[in-house]
Amino acid sequence: MSSERISRRVRGIAPSGIRRFFDIAATMPDVISLGVGEPDFMTPEVIRQAGQRSIDQTTAYTSNSGLYELREAVVEHLKQRYNVMYDAEHDVLMTVGVSEAMAATALALFDPGDEVLMPEPCFVAYMASVQLADARPVYVPTRVEECFQVTGAALEAAITPRTKAIMIGYPNNPTGAVLSPERMREIAEVARRHDLLVLSDEIYDRLVYGVEHTCFASLPGMRDRTVLFGGFSKAYAMTGWRLGWMAAPEEITAAVRKVHQYAIMSAPTMSQYAGIEALRHGEASVQAMVAEYDRRRRMIVDGLNAIGLKTFEPQGAFYAFPFIGHLGMTSEQFCDRLLTEEHVAVIPGDAFGPSGAGYVRACYATSMEKIEVALERIERFVRRIA
Repeated sequence: MSSERISRRVRGIAPSGIRRFFDIAATMPDVISLGVGEPDFMTPEVIRQAGQRSIDQTTAYTSNSGLYELREAVVEHLKQRYNVMYDAEHDVLMTVGVSEAMAATALALFDPGDEVLMPEPCFVAYMASVQLADARPVYVPTRVEECFQVTGAALEAAITPRTKAIMIGYPNNPTGAVLSPERMREIAEVARRHDLLVLSDEIYDRLVYGVEHTCFASLPGMRDRTVLFGGFSKAYAMTGWRLGWMAAPEEITAAVRKVHQYAIMSAPTMSQYAGIEALRHGEASVQAMVAEYDRRRRMIVDGLNAIGLKTFEPQGAFYAFPFIGHLGMTSEQFCDRLLTEEHVAVIPGDAFGPSGAGYVRACYATSMEKIEVALERIERFVRRIA
């Protein structure tokens, strides 16, 4: 069959560099995966029970926007935690994870040829979401010397008359970087000066270590030009429940809802009931998981540095981002050989953008025991090839 039958927009999108290594690792019996960013914890029991109970009550659709009770809980969460105000009826939409929220938002907001500034390394779905809307992602490099935080000057240099938005993701996947208040103010000033929207993916907002997360929409003047994304997958260990949300000014949310209602209809009903329980009674479990991630973070960062792989100190999410460029191979070659020879799966850094070249992403959302064995295997591999 000719590839010409496939649309140009889809032909132009590369397959996920994350899933390729995940699929290979899944065929290997003793592999230790530091690949896919998925908590190894079960969803907390009280949250599971809420989802299970809901199945005995209803298996029907919810409204397109999602259960009103859940939207109210999201609004209350944002108010209490970040002092940012939204209206549950008009401003909030429940989605099938943050990835659907981003894709629907891109389709609702961008026209062909619009440009979206994208600090990178960044999550692989950002570029694809923009491309599916026939818009153009414009990479804005970040550097380890600046703690992988994008600067206002770097954004300013990338702006053209076609620039419509900035898409940011902090705490960052893959680097673990957290934006400082100074950098956030710089981004806000660029957005204000050039009348740009900011799409802020804050799915890792609860997973921070020794710092405080600042919600971008809470910055002065930013609530009305921000599309805020959040969800349940990471902090509540609810990846398979596929539940996320977006919050934005009413006009934007209404536009995104149009895409959502035709593509999705509504987020899974039982997941939404579980989400209500997560926001109301899941805090103790979140705190326990964050404390455990912090222990793992310290182990993997110290271990990689001891091996000789200089590793940026992550302050958020659950990823380490060691530099391997001095070993005489590309990131992909390193990952291929480490998986084949030592059965440890990590992800090439340049799967997340050009600035990731020479790095690999290692997810520490797995047990201390597995991290310890993985570090032993990585050290053996590095010593053999160095």
